[in-house]
Amino acid sequence: MATPFYPPPAPAPPSGPVSKIAVVGEQFCAPYTVDLTVTEKAISLTDGDYVVTDVNGNILFKVKGKFLSLRDRRILLDAAGNPLLSMQQKMISMHRRWQVYKGDSSNSADLLFSVKKSSLLQFKTELDVFVASNTAESQCDFKVKGSFHERSCLIYLGDSTNVIARMHREYTVKNIVLGKDAFGITIYPNVDYAFVVALIVILDEINEDRHD
Repeated sequence: MATPFYPPPAPAPPSGPVSKIAVVGEQFCAPYTVDLTVTEKAISLTDGDYVVTDVNGNILFKVKGKFLSLRDRRILLDAAGNPLLSMQQKMISMHRRWQVYKGDSSNSADLLFSVKKSSLLQFKTELDVFVASNTAESQCDFKVKGSFHERSCLIYLGDSTNVIARMHREYTVKNIVLGKDAFGITIYPNVDYAFVVALIVILDEINEDRHD
């Protein structure tokens, strides 16, 4: 039986009022803390389907994989099945770069942000996130830092200590029996929760690639 894991205490929310951090859209920025659960299906014909629910169990998003695609591709859908984001891994990328576009697009004009590993050799996953307007990429706009065994991660605003969201794996008897992975996500006020969900999915995909 797996050893239960208890998430570490939550970091303190950012001090003072935080202006909206909207990468996907302002409609996903709530003025309060948002708690979500991301559950990955164990068996899926499309390989890598996720379901995102709120604290009441309502489905907010689904993530579908493109079956038999030439590249790793995931689509973030709203509850009605409309595509919000297209997450695509570059075919040749030493840093496991993922590019995220509006809707179901892969047009460079629709690029929202990109994610890559901070360095080639990592014992704990660390990702740099660049919004589309940051073409120089001399400094990241956001950073994702995973913990040992990737049981949790924190998402920071740039290279600062300002935490905007956190994730921890949820270990329940039901999930273990069904072979599902589940992640609890806490998104701080005024932070785009659709953006954070996309980052957690990409983090999970990069970790799966590393384990494979």
